[in-house]
Amino acid sequence: MSKKALIAWGGWEGHTPERSANVVRDMLERNGFAVTLGHGTAMFADPDLASFDLIVPVITMSTIEKAELKNLTQAVRQGSGLGGFHGTMGDSFRNEPDYQFMTGGQWVAHPGDIIDYRVFIARPDDPITSGVSGFAYRSEQYYMHVDPANEVLATTTFTDAHFPGIGGVVMPVVWKRRYGAGKVFYSSLGHTADEFAVPEMALIAERGLLWAAR
Repeated sequence: MSKKALIAWGGWEGHTPERSANVVRDMLERNGFAVTLGHGTAMFADPDLASFDLIVPVITMSTIEKAELKNLTQAVRQGSGLGGFHGTMGDSFRNEPDYQFMTGGQWVAHPGDIIDYRVFIARPDDPITSGVSGFAYRSEQYYMHVDPANEVLATTTFTDAHFPGIGGVVMPVVWKRRYGAGKVFYSSLGHTADEFAVPEMALIAERGLLWAAR
């Protein structure tokens, strides 16, 4: 039987949530998933949420009902995979520490806004990043609060050019982790759907989502 994925999109339009969700849907369908796609957080209250092999939030700067969040975290703890990218998973629900504990991080700044920077592969031996070399990237360089339990796969290094005092800070860009029985994947790349045209970004995202799926 096909694996099942749920994609929920919404929140700030600057992150092109609907277009990005459609890109992810097409990516997963190419890999044989049966995909359910919808708008908002209401789907997280589905009593059968734990039946999905993969859950992908594509939601930024939004809110979630307590019952929806409890159901979502329980589904992942029971074995549903969770995967996502940029602010559509790393800045979904700023007021919900339980969500941030599950995802492993929270966006806090992107000094300079859209800038040129580099991504460095920290784990070239991992299946998600295998064969990918460090690469130049143009987007928001995410400064994040991150869980030290994350298994970091790629990083970026900040300079003082856009904010003094952070030069030399090495920040995780891609990580994976466990949350109960569930696997969690995150990449801070992907400000808009257009960034999936960057081969390295798209490949890491695809591999990471497939890894996270039960």
